[in-house]
Amino acid sequence: MGLSTHVLDTMHGCPAAGMAVELYTTQGEQAALVKRFNLNEDGRSPDGPLYETGSLTKGTYRLVFDVAGYFKGRGVALPEPSFLGKVALDFGVAQPEQHYHVPLLVSPWSYSTYRGS
Repeated sequence: MGLSTHVLDTMHGCPAAGMAVELYTTQGEQAALVKRFNLNEDGRSPDGPLYETGSLTKGTYRLVFDVAGYFKGRGVALPEPSFLGKVALDFGVAQPEQHYHVPLLVSPWSYSTYRGS
Protein backbone atom coordinates (compact mmCIF):
# COMPACT_ATOMS: atom_id res chain seq x y z
CA MET A 1 0.00 0.00 0.00
CA GLY A 2 1.06 3.65 -0.09
CA LEU A 3 2.65 5.39 -3.08
CA SER A 4 5.44 4.15 -5.34
CA THR A 5 6.96 4.89 -8.74
CA HIS A 6 9.08 3.03 -11.29
CA VAL A 7 10.72 4.43 -14.45
CA LEU A 8 11.70 2.39 -17.50
CA ASP A 9 13.96 3.80 -20.23
CA THR A 10 12.31 2.55 -23.44
CA MET A 11 15.17 3.83 -25.63
CA HIS A 12 17.70 1.51 -23.98
CA GLY A 13 15.28 -1.15 -22.69
CA CYS A 14 16.28 -0.84 -19.03
CA PRO A 15 15.35 0.83 -15.73
CA ALA A 16 16.16 4.57 -15.63
CA ALA A 17 18.82 4.26 -12.93
CA GLY A 18 20.04 7.63 -11.67
CA MET A 19 17.12 9.73 -12.95
CA ALA A 20 16.34 12.65 -10.63
CA VAL A 21 12.77 12.77 -9.33
CA GLU A 22 10.84 15.22 -7.16
CA LEU A 23 7.60 14.54 -5.28
CA TYR A 24 5.22 17.36 -4.38
CA THR A 25 1.85 17.72 -2.70
CA THR A 26 -0.35 20.14 -4.62
CA GLN A 27 -3.33 22.32 -3.92
CA GLY A 28 -4.53 24.21 -6.97
CA GLU A 29 -1.50 25.90 -8.49
CA GLN A 30 0.49 25.65 -5.24
CA ALA A 31 3.05 22.85 -4.87
CA ALA A 32 5.05 21.88 -1.78
CA LEU A 33 8.18 19.76 -2.19
CA VAL A 34 8.04 16.53 -0.19
CA LYS A 35 11.30 14.92 -1.32
CA ARG A 36 13.98 14.69 -4.01
CA PHE A 37 15.73 11.46 -4.90
CA ASN A 38 17.58 9.62 -7.68
CA LEU A 39 16.25 6.31 -8.89
CA ASN A 40 18.17 3.16 -7.95
CA GLU A 41 19.49 0.51 -10.36
CA ASP A 42 15.95 -0.93 -10.64
CA GLY A 43 14.47 2.47 -11.60
CA ARG A 44 12.74 2.87 -8.22
CA SER A 45 13.06 5.08 -5.17
CA PRO A 46 16.10 3.95 -3.16
CA ASP A 47 14.15 4.36 0.10
CA GLY A 48 11.21 2.16 -0.95
CA PRO A 49 7.68 3.58 -1.10
CA LEU A 50 7.34 7.36 -1.37
CA TYR A 51 4.58 7.12 1.22
CA GLU A 52 4.10 4.09 3.43
CA THR A 53 0.72 2.58 4.17
CA GLY A 54 -1.14 4.88 6.52
CA SER A 55 0.89 8.02 5.72
CA LEU A 56 -0.59 8.62 2.25
CA THR A 57 -3.54 11.02 2.45
CA LYS A 58 -6.40 11.92 0.14
CA GLY A 59 -5.36 14.78 -2.13
CA THR A 60 -3.37 15.75 -5.18
CA TYR A 61 0.29 15.11 -5.89
CA ARG A 62 2.93 15.75 -8.55
CA LEU A 63 5.92 13.65 -9.60
CA VAL A 64 8.55 15.49 -11.68
CA PHE A 65 11.04 13.38 -13.63
CA ASP A 66 14.23 14.95 -15.10
CA VAL A 67 14.06 13.18 -18.45
CA ALA A 68 16.53 15.38 -20.36
CA GLY A 69 19.07 15.28 -17.54
CA TYR A 70 18.87 11.50 -17.43
CA PHE A 71 19.34 11.00 -21.19
CA LYS A 72 22.12 13.59 -21.39
CA GLY A 73 23.83 11.73 -18.56
CA ARG A 74 23.60 8.55 -20.64
CA GLY A 75 25.39 10.31 -23.51
CA VAL A 76 22.34 10.72 -25.75
CA ALA A 77 22.80 13.70 -28.10
CA LEU A 78 19.69 15.82 -27.56
CA PRO A 79 18.76 18.97 -29.44
CA GLU A 80 18.78 22.27 -27.53
CA PRO A 81 16.20 22.72 -26.24
CA SER A 82 15.38 19.05 -25.82
CA PHE A 83 11.90 17.84 -26.79
CA LEU A 84 11.24 16.60 -23.24
CA GLY A 85 12.91 18.39 -20.36
CA LYS A 86 11.15 17.53 -17.13
CA VAL A 87 7.98 15.46 -17.19
CA ALA A 88 5.47 16.45 -14.50
CA LEU A 89 2.68 14.03 -13.66
CA ASP A 90 -0.20 15.43 -11.61
CA PHE A 91 -2.47 12.82 -10.08
CA GLY A 92 -5.08 12.46 -7.38
CA VAL A 93 -5.39 10.03 -4.51
CA ALA A 94 -9.05 9.40 -3.69
CA GLN A 95 -8.64 6.20 -1.68
CA PRO A 96 -5.42 6.43 0.37
CA GLU A 97 -5.94 2.97 1.87
CA GLN A 98 -5.22 1.55 -1.60
CA HIS A 99 -1.82 1.29 -3.26
CA TYR A 100 -1.04 3.98 -5.84
CA HIS A 101 1.78 3.00 -8.19
CA VAL A 102 2.80 5.62 -10.80
CA PRO A 103 5.10 4.11 -13.44
CA LEU A 104 6.69 6.09 -16.26
CA LEU A 105 7.83 4.64 -19.58
CA VAL A 106 10.09 7.20 -21.23
CA SER A 107 12.37 7.98 -24.17
CA PRO A 108 13.81 11.36 -25.21
CA TRP A 109 10.73 11.85 -27.44
CA SER A 110 7.79 10.23 -25.67
CA TYR A 111 6.36 9.07 -22.37
CA SER A 112 3.46 7.05 -21.04
CA THR A 113 2.05 6.52 -17.58
CA TYR A 114 -0.84 4.72 -15.91
CA ARG A 115 -2.03 3.74 -12.46
CA GLY A 116 -0.22 0.49 -11.79
CA SER A 117 -0.68 -2.08 -9.08
